[in-house]
Amino acid sequence: MKRKLSAFILLVLSLLLVDTDAFAQIIDDTTKAIYGPKTVLKLYEQDVLEGRYTAVPIDTTLDNLHNERYWYNDTAFYQHLGNIGTASTPMLFRAPDKIGVRLGKNIFDRYAYDPHKINYYDTRSPYTHLKYVQGGNGEQVFEVLHTRNINPHWNFGLAYQILSADQQIGPGSQGRSKGILDNQAIKAFTHYRSENEKYDLFFNYNFMKVEQIETGGIDTTSTSAIEFERFEEAPVYLTQASNEESRNNLHLTQIYRLAKENLKVYHTLDYYRQRNEFVDDAIPATLIGDKQPNPIRGEKPDSTFKGTTYLYPTFRYSTGRTSDATQYKELENTFGLTGNNKLSSYKAYIKLRNTGITYSAIDSIDTASQIPDSLLAAGNVFKTVSSSGNNDQVFIGGDIRLFYKELAELTGVAEYQLAGDYRIKGMARIGGAYGSLERMSFSQSLVQRFMLSNHYTWLHDRDNIVINRIGAGLHQKIGKRQHIKLDGHFTKVERWVYFNEEALPAQATGDQDFWGVSVAHKINFGPLHFDNYVAYHNTDEANYIRIPDWLVESKVYLQGPLFRNALFLQVGVQGTYASAYYGYGYMPVTQQFFVQDAYTVQGYPVAEVFLNADIKTVNVFLKMSHINQGLSDPYYFQTPLYPGMRRSFVFGLTWRFFD
Repeated sequence: MKRKLSAFILLVLSLLLVDTDAFAQIIDDTTKAIYGPKTVLKLYEQDVLEGRYTAVPIDTTLDNLHNERYWYNDTAFYQHLGNIGTASTPMLFRAPDKIGVRLGKNIFDRYAYDPHKINYYDTRSPYTHLKYVQGGNGEQVFEVLHTRNINPHWNFGLAYQILSADQQIGPGSQGRSKGILDNQAIKAFTHYRSENEKYDLFFNYNFMKVEQIETGGIDTTSTSAIEFERFEEAPVYLTQASNEESRNNLHLTQIYRLAKENLKVYHTLDYYRQRNEFVDDAIPATLIGDKQPNPIRGEKPDSTFKGTTYLYPTFRYSTGRTSDATQYKELENTFGLTGNNKLSSYKAYIKLRNTGITYSAIDSIDTASQIPDSLLAAGNVFKTVSSSGNNDQVFIGGDIRLFYKELAELTGVAEYQLAGDYRIKGMARIGGAYGSLERMSFSQSLVQRFMLSNHYTWLHDRDNIVINRIGAGLHQKIGKRQHIKLDGHFTKVERWVYFNEEALPAQATGDQDFWGVSVAHKINFGPLHFDNYVAYHNTDEANYIRIPDWLVESKVYLQGPLFRNALFLQVGVQGTYASAYYGYGYMPVTQQFFVQDAYTVQGYPVAEVFLNADIKTVNVFLKMSHINQGLSDPYYFQTPLYPGMRRSFVFGLTWRFFD
């Protein structure tokens, strides 16, 4: 089905390219375009809350069009499983985005629409964009978005997104395609402002469903490292396992101006549901009762080992089939006051959060004495065991901002969960220089506290985790050709909770101290542009937080117009490098990344050449990724046991229609 969809999309796009007049912009008698990027404006809910009502035109630049990190909803650096769209975790340390109860299953977060950061639009004409990326190794990204104003005060929009990828390690299972990922997402959004401009309503609904085929990585327990070079022919641990995740978000914010901008009241309603399920329909019978070696700990099989996977240390409920599921629901209501003037802004709120979670697993072991062996062996009879819990929490919080034009700024943010977590942050800025202090005390996630699974179980009540961070930096434009961002921080983490080498949650007894600095620098000499990012982190005193010492992304390209400005072009080379480190391992059963010390993710540069072009309403790119494959190592890791993508030709475009 996915192949048919890809072929259909390509066919439609090729037909459109043949006759672009069919989708020409509306023009007046002087042939000057009336509608275009400047008549499609975007705005954010947070800006309206803080009194910034100036909508800005959509971005049509070519910058990073070819860069994989910018194909998703989170553009940070991530460690993943080698293919686009697969389970991922940030490469740089990131604290939780909220205190209080949270689920803790985040491997697909970067691909999902964020209800709090969605673009809303104000359009003078209907606006549609198509984004499409196709790679030679089965990479596929597609998004179509349409939005229009119902009237001058009301806008509505819809978007549909697809991410898919092919399995590049291990032979496909019998009767199953080589597809490893199927991710589909939908968002609907609307913004309404009353004619007297006293009332604003923001609403969006998001849905995402992901299926990821789980291989467990390349099997190294009985073979040599040469297996990493075989890719599709390499043996893998799992042949019939998959993870499925579905999530629904409903977000509604209403703002009413009681005294113009000096006093506004607002209410935000958030409903969130997430369901995760791990299924393995073909657990080999030879695994039962055997000791399982763990290659992530460097273990090898003993003479009695007959199994094929290190992922299942125990069988608690079923020896023939695993089907573990968690379902999390959250309802949150926020009631607040906010206001702003030329020199300050403020916000104060109370938040009510109600959550519930249910765990379930299938069970055939406990009922074995009551069921014929023939049925149990065939895997036809199972019952379900489950556990559930609920939490009700109350938060109070607010922030204040003092500023003078763009020259100076002082901000403070605080939130407190009654009898529980808290966070506080302050920042001062003069010109481009800033300093910040932050302290955060938060409880472990629900998954870190409790797990019900066929292969893992735990229950741990732990003390709160505390993060203290001090930061400073300079973000400054230098002349007309340069821009520089210098950032530094020192972070102390107390009682850090992490997943250890057994893929079990654990709490560190000592502090985790680390510091880092980063430089982002852009400069151009006429049409020649240099764009560099370098980050250094020292984690010598943070044994359970894994960050590469060096992370570098560098790009050099020529940019300029051709053919009397009919074509705007970027041609260049980009390289990305992370120094060698013990990257996190991945446990598909619990959907968690865990600390390991057996496999080094080698320091390896990945280079690519690209061509980005702007042709009227179409942005298009061509690139050859991983052009340096085979020049040094024959493969590289993204995550232990999961090699990165091989050399591939990738094509992509963004096509905008303003009517």
